[in-house]
Amino acid sequence: MGQLVPIGVAAKELGVHPDTLRRWEVEGRIEAPERTAGGRRRYDLAKLHHLAPRTSISARSTIAYARVSSNGQKDDLVRQVALLESFCATNGWAYEVISDVGSGLNYHKRGLKTLVSRICSGEVGRLVLSHKDRLLRFGSELVFSLCEHFGVEVIIINASEDSTFEEDLANDVIEIVTVFS
Repeated sequence: MGQLVPIGVAAKELGVHPDTLRRWEVEGRIEAPERTAGGRRRYDLAKLHHLAPRTSISARSTIAYARVSSNGQKDDLVRQVALLESFCATNGWAYEVISDVGSGLNYHKRGLKTLVSRICSGEVGRLVLSHKDRLLRFGSELVFSLCEHFGVEVIIINASEDSTFEEDLANDVIEIVTVFS
């Protein structure tokens, strides 16, 4: 169950009037919200998110995400950010860069958490990466699924051709050994 909020908060989050939520309930467009002991409605925002009006990709933010594994790779981070900025500027997009220093196995990086939160809030229209593994070494597909669900276009600048299972496995083993050594 998601966060339960009063009708005014839910309406503001969706960009509609509270009367609209009441009408949608009567029409059966949304399931009846929970009620407090005093009879006040409490809406689960997670169940209402699909009703929020979708804005076009161009009207939402473009986020360029860069990551390196360690402080020793700060020069690589600078180059990665420069590549992302150049790519976004060349395409004429207003953009913001979010960067992290941390393992591709670490899901608790501040920038990654910010990125996922902003994707789920619907404010991101485009995600630009230099390479697929800059997002996460394992589990990037989960973030890509979130992007698909929330209508976020994902652009990977240096998308290599599909690698073989053996190449993926070898790269994964090397990453695991590197992280744990």
